[in-house]
Amino acid sequence: MASEPSAASTRSAPREPPLETLLTTSAGVAPCQQVALSVVAPVYGCVGCLEDLVDRIESAVAPLVNSFEVILVDDAGPGDPWSRILELAETRPWIRGIRLSRNFGQHNAITAGLSVTKGSRVVVMDCDLQDPPEAIAKLLAAADRGFDVVFARRLNRRDNVVKKFLSWVFYRVLTWLTQQPHDHSTANFGVFSRRVVDAVVAMPESERFFPSLVRWTGYSMTNVDVQHSARSEGRTGYSICRLLGLAMSVMLAYSDRPLRFVVAIGAAFSLIAFGLVGLALYLYFKGEIQVAGYTSVIASIWLVGGAVIACLGVIGLYVGRIFLYSKKRPHYLIADIINNSSVPVARPE
Repeated sequence: MASEPSAASTRSAPREPPLETLLTTSAGVAPCQQVALSVVAPVYGCVGCLEDLVDRIESAVAPLVNSFEVILVDDAGPGDPWSRILELAETRPWIRGIRLSRNFGQHNAITAGLSVTKGSRVVVMDCDLQDPPEAIAKLLAAADRGFDVVFARRLNRRDNVVKKFLSWVFYRVLTWLTQQPHDHSTANFGVFSRRVVDAVVAMPESERFFPSLVRWTGYSMTNVDVQHSARSEGRTGYSICRLLGLAMSVMLAYSDRPLRFVVAIGAAFSLIAFGLVGLALYLYFKGEIQVAGYTSVIASIWLVGGAVIACLGVIGLYVGRIFLYSKKRPHYLIADIINNSSVPVARPE
């Protein structure tokens, strides 16, 4: 980011635009003219199902709104998705494509798509068709009742047992850490108002986790039950190790309760130590202590030493996050963008 100029320099020279503006402008983003609905789908590893995805989206939303756009964000996944997006956009002018310079992760790719949306409402969904486009009508109907955020609550999840269990554990822990309710049956799929999208895009966090960012806004929210579908093609990009890494990053980025837990551990050990010292002095003056116990001394050293190292490790993780945030790097870099027309595409008659 360019530093803020002084008052004197502001009068003498125009202020340099923010880095995000420079990056977006260099990619060719035109001034926005609003459409009724935008659909954002990050693309990673599901090249073969993209045509089915966009055609089902068109069939689902065309009867509902007078103009719409579908934004496909190529997150540098396998299978050359950008070439496929270009082919689809040639015959479907309502498709807009964004190619990121490298893989920035699903939630950063969502942010990239949100940043160029023109819709008064925005749908976020996965590209693998586990989020059925036909459910968009139910989500929009709930939004029409005045809700800014409508999440799809997945019924009969079609994931393996391990992933469902880890998801349940992660959201339970995240709820405890953030003191905000998180439902393991919801993910990114949902409909969001313009002010929610603008708020999420404006948030500076480098560690992006879309559902938590949305919930933090505090705008009116509801859930709608949606049947979860089987994955159309390929396999998920989230291995067990990546899921655990994402969980650790999210927990550290959105809560300071681990640090408070460290303080509680320190206070507990201090109280125990004071109690043991008092007990030792009492027994010493009564003459009941003859020889200090080797086992108890060694056990105490290892116990306290292990607790200290664990606490320093938690603090170190937070210091590492501070280091990452201090760099203030952009959430993504756009390498190319297509069909960035400022004219809304009307639904077919």
